[in-house]
Amino acid sequence: MKTLGGSGIEVFPLNLGGNTFGWTSDRKTSHQVLDAYVEAGGNFIDSADAYSFWVPGNSGGESETVIGTWLAARGNRERIVVATKVSDHPQFRGLSAATVAAAVDASLARLGTDYIDLYYAHNDDADTPLEETAAAFDALVRAGKIRAIGVSNYSGARIREWFDVARRNGLALPVAVQPHYNLVKRATYERDIAPVAAAEQLAVVPYFGLASGFLTGKYRTIADLTGGPRDAFVKDYLTEKGLAVVEVVKGIADARGIAPASVALSWLRGRPNITAPVASARTVDQLPALLAATALDLTPDERTSLDEVSGRVPQ
Repeated sequence: MKTLGGSGIEVFPLNLGGNTFGWTSDRKTSHQVLDAYVEAGGNFIDSADAYSFWVPGNSGGESETVIGTWLAARGNRERIVVATKVSDHPQFRGLSAATVAAAVDASLARLGTDYIDLYYAHNDDADTPLEETAAAFDALVRAGKIRAIGVSNYSGARIREWFDVARRNGLALPVAVQPHYNLVKRATYERDIAPVAAAEQLAVVPYFGLASGFLTGKYRTIADLTGGPRDAFVKDYLTEKGLAVVEVVKGIADARGIAPASVALSWLRGRPNITAPVASARTVDQLPALLAATALDLTPDERTSLDEVSGRVPQ
């Protein structure tokens, strides 16, 4: 188990992404994935109030609702660390104090719980003063509605500003950051966010650890794109240097007799200050390769090969 910054909250070193729940995974399948994850020792589930409003017929909050029905059915709320986010739900845009207060109550209702373990500001809101947002999150901590604060998709400068504001006003400090970070998307995190994460001892919980499936080797050409929901993300990775990364990942995986996903997530898990990469499984069959990464230690030579080839990808 790993600890979320200075919160004292202990989490499994793989954060199960809930973005597929109520989207590409129906309720029954989602419950099966959650059951399998917990049976393997997992306890850390990631969601957002916005998941998945972009799907025709959805309005946002579907993932939280699925997780809430599962928590109720299993009666295991106290053993699960639930993370969710605010700012992108169609009814709760931004991070004003009023929006944060209303959004957290809506999330709590969907999750069927009276507290959220880790509550992220999903995206920075330049129209709301950080003093107002930081105070709104602090109020939730004081009210017992959330246990800890996280930030997602914030620049290093804005994370520092949040800490400055919080310290100046005696507010609760963030304990976690969730950045976009993987073998083919390194520069922004490593140059801008990693220094402040290290300085402030933030737990780093990166998303898109498998680059929307690209690092599994599933996509080699534009023809492999099927018009699916993740194709728009994958298209940018389909370059000569991006594919070279996949080849090294696959070579290590083949030599060890394991899945490429395990290699890519193990590399990420072994980077400095990483607490738990976020990874999603649409079906139970996809879960073992993700879980295997938590016990896989790459050799120094394997890590060097991955560092070097991924360092050549334009950012």
